[in-house]
Amino acid sequence: MRRGIRGVTATALVAGLALAATACGGGDSNDGANSGGELSGTVTFWDTSNDAEKATYRKLAEGFQKEHPKVHVKYVNVPFGDANAKFKNAAGGNSGAPDVMRTEVAWVADFANLGYLAPLDGTPALDKTDDYLPQAVGSTKFKGKTYAAPQVIDTLALFYNKKLLKDAGVEVPRNFAELATAAKKIKAKTGATALYLRGDDPYWFLPYLYGEGGNMVDARDKVVEIDDGAGVKAFKTIKSLVDSKAAVTDATDGQENQLRALKDGTVAMAVDGPWDIEGARAGKSFKDKKNLGVAPVPGGSTAQGSPQGGWNLSVYAGSKNLQASYAFVKYMSSAKVQQQTNEKLSLLPTRKSVYEVPAVKNNEMVKFFKPAVDGAVQRPWIAEGNSLFEPIKVQMNKVLTGSATPEQAAKATGDAYRKLLKDYK
Repeated sequence: MRRGIRGVTATALVAGLALAATACGGGDSNDGANSGGELSGTVTFWDTSNDAEKATYRKLAEGFQKEHPKVHVKYVNVPFGDANAKFKNAAGGNSGAPDVMRTEVAWVADFANLGYLAPLDGTPALDKTDDYLPQAVGSTKFKGKTYAAPQVIDTLALFYNKKLLKDAGVEVPRNFAELATAAKKIKAKTGATALYLRGDDPYWFLPYLYGEGGNMVDARDKVVEIDDGAGVKAFKTIKSLVDSKAAVTDATDGQENQLRALKDGTVAMAVDGPWDIEGARAGKSFKDKKNLGVAPVPGGSTAQGSPQGGWNLSVYAGSKNLQASYAFVKYMSSAKVQQQTNEKLSLLPTRKSVYEVPAVKNNEMVKFFKPAVDGAVQRPWIAEGNSLFEPIKVQMNKVLTGSATPEQAAKATGDAYRKLLKDYK
């Protein structure tokens, strides 16, 4: 996200937004280059950006076609919540997979492990690699090879309505305990609920876990950690916030519900990422864009932390147009395109050089999110990394509905991890 395991969008699959009328996937003969070495054929690009972003990404794709007029780019916007399964089905069935996909950082190792991605080492796709932020490179590697080019990096932060907090006479909370205390004043003086808590998406559980000094697993020493004391405390925190009415939550559609609540002013705060900056600013509460505040995610009882997220660009191993696909990845991950993405959407670049551009350096959201990204917690970049979230999702729902205690939820999550990760303690 965009966006860790960010919530399923309501957008329907838009398949037909071809920038040129061509058949899906693959290209002409000669692997995307004619006898003179000029790129040609078709590149099908699956873009997983949200409603507020997709017009920009489509226009960027059009820019590649202008630079390479004999290459036809077929742009398809695939809802984030559908993209992982759709790609696996297409790649596994050897039919309908895109040439290039905008892949969430946690998907790369999984797809590479299945043999669905082309290694990019030594190809034109990886350009000026020394310019990438070191933390952005981690998710592109698997078993010593590179399977993606970093395109966007992000993390979570606390979005807040400055006016509501001012009217309530409260400061931006530094931890969840302060947020719970402030919630009563916010409700009494403004009528708004303090926080929208994403109970439908396990990615949003991580700040609570990190805030207690915990983690999902220790990938280096192969140890499951989520069922220790920190995991129990994290489940207790989300339960307490909802039970005390300091937070409102939903079991489904959290992405849409959270953004709507923030935009309408029915909640004063929400934990969100840079992908929703433009979406939030479109709401009535932020007609004055300066009313949207951004602060670090509140901490827990012992620490403060937010997960590193972002998006990469990967090439399908079965592409019939590899050369044009490599060139497309190079273009879409270039400093020029990353600068355009930041200026249009306030998304964070993965290239160090882009942060030196005045327009980027002076972007108020970059000023906050870049230090936040620098301090973000890296997730385990293992093939099973994306699968670690489903057990958390199941247990979050049980805790929030009262069908499991925090202790039971932490234990059940740990048990599920050990079944998934056979060689972990």
